[in-house]
Amino acid sequence: MEIKINGQSFEGKQVELDETADKKQVAFSFDVISETYHDVTSLLYKNDFEVEIPEKSIAFPATINEYSTSMTNLYEKGNTSEFYLKLREK
Repeated sequence: MEIKINGQSFEGKQVELDETADKKQVAFSFDVISETYHDVTSLLYKNDFEVEIPEKSIAFPATINEYSTSMTNLYEKGNTSEFYLKLREK
């Protein structure tokens, strides 16, 4: 499922959308390759997002609630890491 963060598209895997709480949340994982690592982490360090899920017609401002990666040596060419994000509405 496509998830946009500040206009940048990610192909979310294992997407969990929670609209029942007082604030919306979306949790998902996505792959990051060494060539895009810097751009992705620079975006995430901002921690001030506009999240869009076009397939569900959902958009909301969010911050990171949880974040993890499967590996940290993405500086080495050819490596891929699975990132996990849980974004919560502000």
